[in-house]
Amino acid sequence: MSRQVFFYDPPDRFVAGTVGLPGRRTFFLQASAGSRTTSVALEKTQVAALAERIDELLDEVVRRTGGNAPVPAVAPPDVTDSAPLDSPVEEEFRVGTMALAWDGDEQRMIIEAQALVELDADTEDDLAEAEERMLQDEENGPPMLRVRLTGAQARAFAKRALDVVNAGRPPCPLCSLPLDPEGHVCPRQNGYRRGA
Repeated sequence: MSRQVFFYDPPDRFVAGTVGLPGRRTFFLQASAGSRTTSVALEKTQVAALAERIDELLDEVVRRTGGNAPVPAVAPPDVTDSAPLDSPVEEEFRVGTMALAWDGDEQRMIIEAQALVELDADTEDDLAEAEERMLQDEENGPPMLRVRLTGAQARAFAKRALDVVNAGRPPCPLCSLPLDPEGHVCPRQNGYRRGA
């Protein structure tokens, strides 16, 4: 069976969003163009890492080109997208690995999110071999979402993604772990709460 690649060049919309209540949210990347929409699930930490790496890569592009690349320093208001995810949100796959690149000829950022794959291996050498074969197999690899964005679209995506990550549960003032609505056992207080 050949690899399924969901390719958007360019997407009408590419955003990070969530479904569910804080503490029980599922995070998604969603790309759409015309009547076609692709949603892939991932972890909150993956969304945060992707947004941070996009900003770092764009900053590096600006630095290396001496400011001549069409990359804004901050997300332009005209490309800001604060609308919820398009419904229904149907998960195509869960993201395992992601990759970023800058196409200097086309002045576009390329974002790839590849499906999580369980590899059978008895030893670490077997696992490394299996991973290498999977990465080299362009035709039969796991499903992938590939999106090409302008510098402005990439900045807007990164800003929204960080906003979505930070919109969750408030952090504990002592340990910085998220506060649960049902209560919080703070490791800084050894789970012990003094009386008033």
